[in-house]
Amino acid sequence: MHEYCLKAWVTGRVQGVGFRAASRDQALMEGLTGHARNLGDGRVEVLLCGERAAVDRVVRWLWQGPPASRVTHVECEEVDVTHPSVFELG
Repeated sequence: MHEYCLKAWVTGRVQGVGFRAASRDQALMEGLTGHARNLGDGRVEVLLCGERAAVDRVVRWLWQGPPASRVTHVECEEVDVTHPSVFELG
C-alpha cells in the first residue's frame, strides 16, 4: 500500500509555543508518522505520512495550532519520501 506523505510549512508564532510537540500529538492520535522541526526562518516544517484523510485532518489542525501559537499561513506540498517509521521532533 502506498502511503501518502505531505510536507507543511507553518508560518506565524509557531516556535517556542509547543507547536512541534502538539503537532506530534495530533499526528500520533491519527496514526501518522513524520516529523516536526523548527526552521531558521521562524517557520515549522511538518511531515505527515499515512492515510490521506488522517493527514488532511492534521493539516486542518495546523491552521489552529496549540493555544499559545498564532498561525498566519500553512503551505503544503505532496512529497514522495521514504515512509518514516515514527514521528520525530527536530
